[in-house]
Amino acid sequence: MSVHHCAYVFDCLLYELGPVHPTIKDLVDVSPPHPQFDDHLTESPLLVTFKKRTSSKRHHRHRRDDSEEWELRGCIGTFSPLPLGEGLRQYTVQSAFRDRRFDPIEAHEVEDLAVNVSILTDFEPAAHVYDWEIGRHGVWMEFKLGSRSTTATYLPEIAAEQGWDHEKTIESLFRKGGFRDRITREVLESAIVTR
Repeated sequence: MSVHHCAYVFDCLLYELGPVHPTIKDLVDVSPPHPQFDDHLTESPLLVTFKKRTSSKRHHRHRRDDSEEWELRGCIGTFSPLPLGEGLRQYTVQSAFRDRRFDPIEAHEVEDLAVNVSILTDFEPAAHVYDWEIGRHGVWMEFKLGSRSTTATYLPEIAAEQGWDHEKTIESLFRKGGFRDRITREVLESAIVTR
């Protein structure tokens, strides 16, 4: 990820918001943004993650707290390699407006948003569901949900940020993917994990 990738994501977001918000419409060109990086040399799986500032510079009676807190606002990506410009444009829209866990991002939120672009590389199969390192590996898990297969993914930083161990992370992945039953040993052994 580079600053150019993140800037391009914000350009794409502003372009998408522009037609519905007069203040933003005046800030963006009428044509779609163009990447300020070489878009044709690299194809990669990727994720676009938006976080929203929830508090900053809180004033207390005797001290001022300059800490900022961020909450997830949207995160969607693909494991299919795409040219970076095309993939970032497509998944900016997906993450900002189509992540079902959240309402679509609105123009008034832009000043409180941060974006992270994750370029995914070096996938390898895990020997079992706990065969990965917290903070080092992202975890992509495939499992049966009724008669079909489904997947759920966490980036390398998620388990560490949440303070989760391996068991809690895997349980959360099952829940994120829609699994609501008891997670038995058989269920764990049937899951396929890529790190």
